[in-house]
Amino acid sequence: MRFFSEKAQGSPTSSLDHAQDHGYPHTGEYDDDLHVECPPHTTERKLVRKIDFHVIPCLCIMYLLAFLDRVNIANANVYGLAKQLHLTGNEYNVALVIFFVPYVLFEIPSNLLLKRFKPHVWLSLNMFLFGFTTAMQGVVKNYSGLLAVRFFLGFFETGMFPGAFYLIGMWYRRSEAQKRYSFFFSSTTLAGAFGGLLAAAIGKMDGIAGYAGWRWIFILEGCLTVAFSFVFFFALPDFPEQSKWLSAEEKSYVAARLRADQGRSAVERQITLKDVGRVFKDYKVFAAGFMYFGLIVPAYGYAYFAPGIIKGYGYSAIQTQLHSVPPWAAAFGFAMLTATLSDLTQKRAPFAIGCICIAIAGFAILISVHDNRPLEYAALFLVAMGAYSAMPIIVCWFGMNLAGHHRRSVGTAWQVGFGNIGGIIAVWAFLAKDAPKYITGYSICLAFTVLSIIACIVYGVGCWAANRRRDRTPVDVGLTEYEKTELGDMNPEYRYLL
Repeated sequence: MRFFSEKAQGSPTSSLDHAQDHGYPHTGEYDDDLHVECPPHTTERKLVRKIDFHVIPCLCIMYLLAFLDRVNIANANVYGLAKQLHLTGNEYNVALVIFFVPYVLFEIPSNLLLKRFKPHVWLSLNMFLFGFTTAMQGVVKNYSGLLAVRFFLGFFETGMFPGAFYLIGMWYRRSEAQKRYSFFFSSTTLAGAFGGLLAAAIGKMDGIAGYAGWRWIFILEGCLTVAFSFVFFFALPDFPEQSKWLSAEEKSYVAARLRADQGRSAVERQITLKDVGRVFKDYKVFAAGFMYFGLIVPAYGYAYFAPGIIKGYGYSAIQTQLHSVPPWAAAFGFAMLTATLSDLTQKRAPFAIGCICIAIAGFAILISVHDNRPLEYAALFLVAMGAYSAMPIIVCWFGMNLAGHHRRSVGTAWQVGFGNIGGIIAVWAFLAKDAPKYITGYSICLAFTVLSIIACIVYGVGCWAANRRRDRTPVDVGLTEYEKTELGDMNPEYRYLL
């Protein structure tokens, strides 16, 4: 039987041939399942578009709102949050840091609960709770109240990012994934751009109902998230095997094309503590954590402090919000360009390292130039474009190299959770006493981007070595079908994408 290959633009191609031609795993035990025809009245291209329509937009809007609710404190601070709450010294930084404590700790448990309760239930519930918490930031009266709501905001947002990446990875082949990952991740850049525009408009509400403009930023954006959470309870996708908008034939076909690419998903099995432990027996998992960790520092450093940095260039509050938009917009366009090229070439490492080098160039300018505002502002473009283009490539590279629910759910959550420890460092890298040059902050960000490149090299070499070692090993090593499924990407027949 045949299915239509996207790359061949409708020409018939064997699913197994396609998998082997691209270096993907071919596990013989699934041959019967793989011989599935594309359902009548459709082609693979049309089916992928259908999946795109149901999966990507909802997750993008969800994460746009999550990231907006997370970083809008930077926009609120421009309008006087710290002054009205009488924050002194480093109290503003502490309020940023406390968000990351639960956010880091509960990534893996959240992904396990996501699988147990289904994505549309778990993600929409979390969305309602962090939207409500965001709105409550708008009515806090003092520093302790701000700390409390920031802690619970981190707790309720913990499942958004790794959960969405985990879910996307269970819908697409590796040759299709990068554009989808980058488009989803670029919700952060859209949130940054949208947040600046929205904050500029909401700031004009200063004094309405007795609330300052910064309070309205939290209240309105939080209420918007709550409203979407009710819609997304019905709209958010579940895993392919659980979807209600695919016919039985389409489900079988989607499952077959994914098995040809990644092996069996093992969606039916429960994830145990032993599964969690087995994931960490592979050193490449730790390298992947440091890849992301190294980029979180500059990414959050930019997200939380760019409005303050831009304001230091002499702009008014509203001009600052408007000037914060173009770098985010440029980052979105560049991320999609690099993602498209990465999918076309089926390479991840060169694009990840290349984007990180662009961010390094931006920080080098910011460290050395302090009397040329246009050049300094242009350097912010390089930082945003480099960091926010490399991050989705790194997460996609690692996540899509993991096979099976039991390994991908844990590995993805680990990478994101460990990486977000960098958010704590980013918060303390940019202190008020270092303004307006922020030499210390820029130097720390520069160092961590270099760390990310080193981790990328270690992970890439590890994947290359594993592929080479497996190429030299006989295909039939006597494993049962159950053992191959349990091994996931550690299966000797599996090949990593580089």
